[in-house]
Amino acid sequence: MLEAIQRIAPDFNGQGLKVGIVQARFTEEVCHGLRDACLAELKTLGVAAADVTLATVPGALEVPLVLQTMAKSGKFDALVALGAIIRGETYHFELVSNESGAGVTRVGLDFDIPIANAILTTENDEQAEVRMLEKGRDAARVAVEMANLHKTLRG
Repeated sequence: MLEAIQRIAPDFNGQGLKVGIVQARFTEEVCHGLRDACLAELKTLGVAAADVTLATVPGALEVPLVLQTMAKSGKFDALVALGAIIRGETYHFELVSNESGAGVTRVGLDFDIPIANAILTTENDEQAEVRMLEKGRDAARVAVEMANLHKTLRG
């Protein structure tokens, strides 16, 4: 039975794709690491520098609004959200984590565009620093794969 199933293979060819990135500036060192890893991986996957637009915002709560603006423009095949939310001693961590995550998801669904969510949520700075490079690379791969899948499914 599996032989008869039509399969869509993952496609990591980024040539010709236009990618928008929104990067939070709060926790600057980690966010720069995410950004640099994401940009390097996009290049490796064949996305041209001229086809990448990077916007920065103060923090994770501001990311969804700029993603929404990019999505509305119709200029992008995929979007990437970059940021870091590190637990503190107050409830603010949960609020920012939940609201930014929900906002990113809502934009993708409302505007029918793939969004790679690489907003880290960690217990401390060390966890964020350990995860930033891999998460940045993963975001690039997710954006390219999902943009290609989305195009294939839409015909």
